[in-house]
Amino acid sequence: MKTTTTYWNPLVEANEGRWEEMEGTDGNMHQITVAEDPATGDYTRLTRFKDGYSTESFGAKSHSYPEEIFIVCGRIYDEAFRLWLEPGTYASRPPGEVHGPFRADGDAVVLEMSFPSQSIE
Repeated sequence: MKTTTTYWNPLVEANEGRWEEMEGTDGNMHQITVAEDPATGDYTRLTRFKDGYSTESFGAKSHSYPEEIFIVCGRIYDEAFRLWLEPGTYASRPPGEVHGPFRADGDAVVLEMSFPSQSIE
């Protein structure tokens, strides 16, 4: 069962210490897991990009499981789709869909819901 927390705001300064720097990004990307299911591996997290940061060094990505994303604020460019993802943009990615690399225009926050329990491998 996915963890639950009633009404908290991961974007306020008081919760800054709960964000983790993402490895290999030199402090330009951070993440915070807001819910997870230890039994299935399914999780919901926020990913924060600093203005101008590009994930080009990581290349394009795909997963064996579905995921959903929602752009909370800022905007990011998805090179695979040649598309700017603006605040309010939602995507439901099927397993195997290639996305990225990404480039942030302004500080950006992305909500990601991933479902490894539904992996096609």
